[in-house]
Amino acid sequence: MSDGQATAAGDLKAHMAANAGAVIEDVARERGVTARAVLEALPDGMARFGAGEAFAQVMQDIAQWGEVTLIVHTDDGIFEFTGPLPNGEVGRGYFNLMQPKGLHGHLRHTRCGGVAFVERPFMNKSSAFVAFLNVDGGIMFKVFVGRDEERQLKADQLERFRALATSLSV
Repeated sequence: MSDGQATAAGDLKAHMAANAGAVIEDVARERGVTARAVLEALPDGMARFGAGEAFAQVMQDIAQWGEVTLIVHTDDGIFEFTGPLPNGEVGRGYFNLMQPKGLHGHLRHTRCGGVAFVERPFMNKSSAFVAFLNVDGGIMFKVFVGRDEERQLKADQLERFRALATSLSV
């Protein structure tokens, strides 16, 4: 790493320490770095990373959590789906979400370069999400731990999230 790269990485770490709740994609775009670099710059303990090969295992686990929120954030919009994720399986080169209605589709799981388990403050609340990172360092999509009637993170889902993060972190 050159001195300039080290300085930029240090600046990003300092920025994220002061702005841990910033929108990851916005910081990446503004700073000209990947979303993965922004996640890696979060303060210690806020992000843990697993291998991309865990894509199917993580998705199959999340399908058992109940109602969650899946977010796809692109330059052109932010799409949100709230509800239980369908079960899925690998076939014909895709991870296929096995449901005829609601959220369904075919995901290129082989482009997953990592899975980030992130716990941090966001909009003055605790948040926890799984970010599926593509091989280019971008975010394929995020799945957020659900909230209860008091807008607190669902304890059972947070427990499963943390157990998964612990078991898959490299």
